[in-house]
Amino acid sequence: MHFFLRFALASCLLVWLSGCTPVQAWERGTLARPEMALEPDTMEQALNNHVYFSKEASSGGNSASGGGCGCN
Repeated sequence: MHFFLRFALASCLLVWLSGCTPVQAWERGTLARPEMALEPDTMEQALNNHVYFSKEASSGGNSASGGGCGCN
């Protein structure tokens, strides 16, 4: 049992460390492109958030707070 646990821990550690690679200077331009963003269209995301929180009559999770009428 201890062998399996050590093997699993070592495997997880190797997988975790393999994801830590430094980004070179010439690669940063590719990563900074708008289509590489989690949400490429910020205005659309802001509108979707506004509609969602207005319909849910809730706030939180973002920087805005208020009622649910959608009239702010």
